[in-house]
Amino acid sequence: MNALRRTAGLTAVLVFGMIVLGGVVRTTNSGLSCPDWPTCYGHWLPLPSLVDEVPNIGYDYYQIMLEWVHRLIGGMILGPLTLVVAWLGWRNRELHPRLAPSVMLMVLLLVVQGLLGGLTVLDRNSPWSVALHLGNALILLVVVLGIHDAARRREPGTLAAPGWIRPTALVAMVTGLLAMMSAAITAKSGASLACYTWPACNGGLVPDWSDGGEVIHMIHRYLAAAFAIALLTLLVGCLRDGRVPQEVRRQSLVTALLVLVQVGFGALVIVLEVPIWKAVLHQATGVLTFALVSDLFWRARSTAAASSHHLPGGIRAAGLR
Repeated sequence: MNALRRTAGLTAVLVFGMIVLGGVVRTTNSGLSCPDWPTCYGHWLPLPSLVDEVPNIGYDYYQIMLEWVHRLIGGMILGPLTLVVAWLGWRNRELHPRLAPSVMLMVLLLVVQGLLGGLTVLDRNSPWSVALHLGNALILLVVVLGIHDAARRREPGTLAAPGWIRPTALVAMVTGLLAMMSAAITAKSGASLACYTWPACNGGLVPDWSDGGEVIHMIHRYLAAAFAIALLTLLVGCLRDGRVPQEVRRQSLVTALLVLVQVGFGALVIVLEVPIWKAVLHQATGVLTFALVSDLFWRARSTAAASSHHLPGGIRAAGLR
């Protein structure tokens, strides 16, 4: 199980990095710098001379490389590494009931992710295709984190996490997922500055419903606020409930602090009119917060399961070792 834990952990980090790199591709308007798929202008390795060879290309070479490197890492590194995790998980499936369905779902999500990557290019980076591509990647991250958690060793005598933590964390995960997908739609539909003030939208807390850009932008803000409220609710509950394990309480504090930082970055994106580095930090912080609350969901679930499987005399259930 140690090999599975380490490989799943590395895969989760790589998925996180790929999502952030995808944000860089999007914010630099590089998503269509390779207009075909899976090749780039018919080449498997685009060279600098391509910029001069293709008439009216409209992109700098660094933009082409951003898109190509994003595809390369996904196809040549993340894909094979995920399959290794699937093989290790399947081989150890009898040691934890979550492993078999998790690895099958992970492989399915990986295939869908590749297809959605091609769809975003062929559909000219439409807002809905980009949002689906991002959403599937985030769900893949959740599943990989679940596999990593299942491969952890449990220490005997762990205090069971209260039952309210998992549904609260799940609500935060869902709102975070929707908030980030709506952010992709906001960016790709050109609505990032439809509301040029913050926290109000051009002087009001409710958008002008006749302005599609304002509506799209404010839906993202509402979902981001719901994400923050869910995480702050989780933190307050953890601080007030003495049954919560210390590791769960600490992680809830980190997620709450990160979501506040992410909201701050979101405000700066508006005030500073979407500088690229601020937009990338905004997304990276959001994805990190989402990953931590997802990990918290799995930790709380496994902590409770570990306690419920303890046998008299301190004997632990073999399936959680």
